Amino acid sequence: MKEFELKYGCNPNQKPAKIYMADGKELPIEILNGRPGYINFLDAFNSWQLVKEIKEALGVCAAASFKHVSPTSAAVGIKMSDKLKKACFVDDIEGLDDSPLACAYARARGTDRMSSFGDFIALSDVCDAVTATIIKREVSDGIIAPGYTDEALEILKSKRKGSYNIIKIDPEYVPDETEIKQVFGITFEQKRNNFRIDRELLNNVVTKNKEIPESAVRDLIVALITLKYTQSNSVCYAVDGQAIGVGAGQQSRIHCTRLAGNKADIWHLRQHDKVLGLPFKSTIGRPDRDNVIDQYISEDDRDELLENWEKYFEYKPEPLTKEEKKEYLGKIRGVALASDAFFPFDDNIERARKSGTDYIAEPGGSVRDDIVIDCCDKYGIAMAFTGMRLFHH
Repeated sequence: MKEFELKYGCNPNQKPAKIYMADGKELPIEILNGRPGYINFLDAFNSWQLVKEIKEALGVCAAASFKHVSPTSAAVGIKMSDKLKKACFVDDIEGLDDSPLACAYARARGTDRMSSFGDFIALSDVCDAVTATIIKREVSDGIIAPGYTDEALEILKSKRKGSYNIIKIDPEYVPDETEIKQVFGITFEQKRNNFRIDRELLNNVVTKNKEIPESAVRDLIVALITLKYTQSNSVCYAVDGQAIGVGAGQQSRIHCTRLAGNKADIWHLRQHDKVLGLPFKSTIGRPDRDNVIDQYISEDDRDELLENWEKYFEYKPEPLTKEEKKEYLGKIRGVALASDAFFPFDDNIERARKSGTDYIAEPGGSVRDDIVIDCCDKYGIAMAFTGMRLFHH
């Protein structure tokens, strides 16, 4: 297949639209089901690069959940605790512990479930039946992977009344070194950002605390590669092999840090016993549960939710108080934080610490680096300067 006609471009009025290879070669993909659109392909090709690079860097399978050309999360295939399984709505999935790929997607989808609603999925490895079973019951636009087992493909083809978008990509495909695109009829050309992110990037630790354990190295690599495919400005919190809070597309870096930190806090709070024990009616589906949990955790919407508890719950649950949340989050430690550009002020470090950050990777190069380093030293945070900016537009 040398070109594929799209229903329309970014918006329905942008017709005609298609994808093709400028050199006339075959596209490196097969469309096994559905009819992916313009934004679907943007999500697919960006997310595929992300999971491919995580696997190359860490040697383990990876999954990503994408929306509007930025990841909501990315994760590697690590077994999940019982609490995390319940928080991610996968505690009833048979064979989950035996499928690292399914664990990777369950983590990625479960990180920011509100944002992942209607996601595009990328898998670094051949999709198996367990992973497909998780995907089948979530609201999702499509998937890209290097292959699918027969059983997985049958499961996925049954989604969305048979119209679910399924893309198979050639894992050996390597694009040209030069990227070309047009804006307002003007052609832009640049070298493709094929900068390799690995452990060597974290050798320049500039703080008094020089200790970054292997688990934190893994988390920083996951966060940095996630940022490489996130709309800038961006920061990413990660722990236990997964991105737990992505702050994307903000003009101010502190707003990225706050946004991502709030998402990370919500991810932690979803595992609070009061949240896990919410007495939902059996008729309430996963998307509605996500919305209700978000309101329950929120200071702004909780009271109204509890006043109308009969709509969602078997009985009225006790509120999760501000004091309880502060106490719970105050015990969180070991979180990694990465930034796609330098932190210009120490307010980013102060906010990051509130979300349990102990390890940071950022490019460095600010005239205020000394202030940022001093703030890290105040909390015993280990910070590495990577020397590499990761802007993505």
